[in-house]
Amino acid sequence: MSESLPPQHQSHQPGSEAAMDPAPDHAPPSTGPRLAGKVALITGGDSGIGRAVALAYAQQGASLALVYLDEHEDAKETQRLVREYGARCLLLPGDITGHDFCTATVQAVIDEYQRLDILVNNAAQQYPQTSIEDISPQQLEHTFRTNVFSMFYMIRAALPFMHAGARIINTASVTAYRGSKHLLDYAATKGAIVAFTRSLAQQLVEKGIHVNAVAPGPIWTPLIPSSFSAEEVEKFGTNVPMGRPGQPDEVAPAYVFLATEGASYMTGQVLHPNGGEIVNS
Repeated sequence: MSESLPPQHQSHQPGSEAAMDPAPDHAPPSTGPRLAGKVALITGGDSGIGRAVALAYAQQGASLALVYLDEHEDAKETQRLVREYGARCLLLPGDITGHDFCTATVQAVIDEYQRLDILVNNAAQQYPQTSIEDISPQQLEHTFRTNVFSMFYMIRAALPFMHAGARIINTASVTAYRGSKHLLDYAATKGAIVAFTRSLAQQLVEKGIHVNAVAPGPIWTPLIPSSFSAEEVEKFGTNVPMGRPGQPDEVAPAYVFLATEGASYMTGQVLHPNGGEIVNS
């Protein structure tokens, strides 16, 4: 992976590029579809951020496989929209908390497309509670199985089919950085995802596989009205500097960037589309 430079020195600054060996690369990436010929597997791909990422990838020429729980109507609509871009789209419903399902899902993608270039671990659930005493052992385990265990399972299944240049992109959250007193177990999983992303990136860098994450702020997805009261939804996202919740299509470009050659010198990093909230990255 490492490419050492020949020893050289210039006697004055800022220096001369003409004397450099080798010369730096300056050419911009191709202006054509940036994911042409690539295959992307997206968990939680039926709606919200997952749908926006699927459409953005389809626009860039990728073929899609979308994993979702049981939201069949949403998934079929996403599939229809993806196909409008001329892209292929495989739907894979099921529960990602199980190791066997994740293994079978990756195999289904390989059977359909014979390759896997991009894995987006995006699916998550959250259950607000006012106190740690209200978080049952069952809720704690389910939240971690959905949000964290599934990433381990999907990546373990996918790695034998991923080669140098492949991308793994995990969805974290702003709550991993600033916390959330009403989403204690959810925020804990998102913090785990950040550490997992950074650690896995170090493990896979020699294989040329890039591992990064996106940590969205308040984004308007189905998870919001299914998690909070009507009064809380009305105020959702108003506490960030931009004063409003973000839309899924405002987050998707971060996933496109991390999947393309534009991010060829990034691994173990987290992008923060969060409405202007300053966090320690």
